[in-house]
Amino acid sequence: MTLRRRWRILLAALAIGAAACSSASVPIEGIPPLEATTPAAIRALLAESQQPVVLNVWASWCTPCRSEAPLLRDAAAQAAGKVRFVGIDVRDQQDGARRFIAEFGLDGFEHYFDETGAVPADLGGVGVPLTFFFAPGGELIAAHRGVIDERTLALQIDELLRIEG
Repeated sequence: MTLRRRWRILLAALAIGAAACSSASVPIEGIPPLEATTPAAIRALLAESQQPVVLNVWASWCTPCRSEAPLLRDAAAQAAGKVRFVGIDVRDQQDGARRFIAEFGLDGFEHYFDETGAVPADLGGVGVPLTFFFAPGGELIAAHRGVIDERTLALQIDELLRIEG
């Protein structure tokens, strides 16, 4: 069975499981304020990363972001140690961001706060949600605008792992 097929099966199962679960929330008290970031800091993070990176741009007020959050959470858990997941919360408030992370159990990957939305603009994107896929060292492999689905996420993760391997 190919890695791509395994990812598709895994993500489909995760999506079904996520829909069946009432909640994957975590206590908000365990979610610290998000560290503010800049385009330069994110570019440095990407350049220094030894792993491929899935970078998701989101906001707590974004309804489509809510629909993709469980999928990203589950994919990050399954790819732990192989793919680095980074969230960039844009044009938001810290309290809303922390509530969003707690509600969807997104504490399993890194999150940064971009009050002005400068990071996605620097990466060539506008709006939310956005998902970028980077090879180790920061080369942009793909960008997805709008809500990402299981198939697209699985294919892009497979591509990142193929490049890395």
